[in-house]
Amino acid sequence: MPQLSMNVTTTFHGNVVNDIAVAKAAGYGGIELQSPKLYRYLDAGYSPESLLPHLEGLQVTGLGAVLDLERQGQARAGFLAEVSRMAGVAEVLGAPILQLCTGPVDWNVAKDFKAGKLGPEDPRYRGTLGLSEDEALDAAAANVREAADIAAGHGLELYLEPLAWSNLNRHRHSLQIIERAGRENVGIALDTWHYWTTGDTLEEVAATPKELIKAAHISDGLDLDREHDVPDQSVHRNVVIGGGAIPLQEWIDAIKSTGYEGWWVSEMFSDKANEHDFLKVATTMRNLLDIMTS
Repeated sequence: MPQLSMNVTTTFHGNVVNDIAVAKAAGYGGIELQSPKLYRYLDAGYSPESLLPHLEGLQVTGLGAVLDLERQGQARAGFLAEVSRMAGVAEVLGAPILQLCTGPVDWNVAKDFKAGKLGPEDPRYRGTLGLSEDEALDAAAANVREAADIAAGHGLELYLEPLAWSNLNRHRHSLQIIERAGRENVGIALDTWHYWTTGDTLEEVAATPKELIKAAHISDGLDLDREHDVPDQSVHRNVVIGGGAIPLQEWIDAIKSTGYEGWWVSEMFSDKANEHDFLKVATTMRNLLDIMTS
């Protein structure tokens, strides 16, 4: 039987407690908890321990996401503080791994940069936009190395997810960051939307050492002009899993060909699904993943 986990984007407008209940009722074996929902719960005054009774019978397969992993200067301390905070929560909840994402998380910044509209006075975070690939990789790897040491102190691993619109957005970038970071507890969250959208290939996926794949995010998307379009999650990812342009079965088969036996995670950013019954959406996605991954 495949191991199926529900990323909380599947029930987008739910809260943490509601998401956990839905994941259980829909028949998932695990749940991938994410900010900002998790932070919202904790910032309301609840402790991580208060989630344990709700989670009984459900594995927290991962915790995320610490965004803008390449933060430099004064912002770097904030990045490392967030890694420490999330690692402490993960240890309480029994989650084995933390997710880190490349930035900027705001795809509009990447759009403006490509259009030449991102001036030096613009206060928005821009990640490694404007740096050479080598400089960007070094900045990311230095932060991932220190984050990996923090995670290791809590008995945890990290998985990297390169966002499709960021400067570091390719599978090879993840592999290079892992190599440069030089830490054994760092792997990849292989996300079908980010990979397909940027033009990464099934052959690259199939050649990935299975021990590096820490989670497989199954997410659909709409076609785009890869040469001219900056991926916009609000547009190009706004579709129900199975209803888009990505040949998901081919991607799942490529992942399976590596020998991967970990968690398959439903991840979805569909405006229509978000306004539907939580349990019906989660159950439908769970059944679809079950068929595709069996």
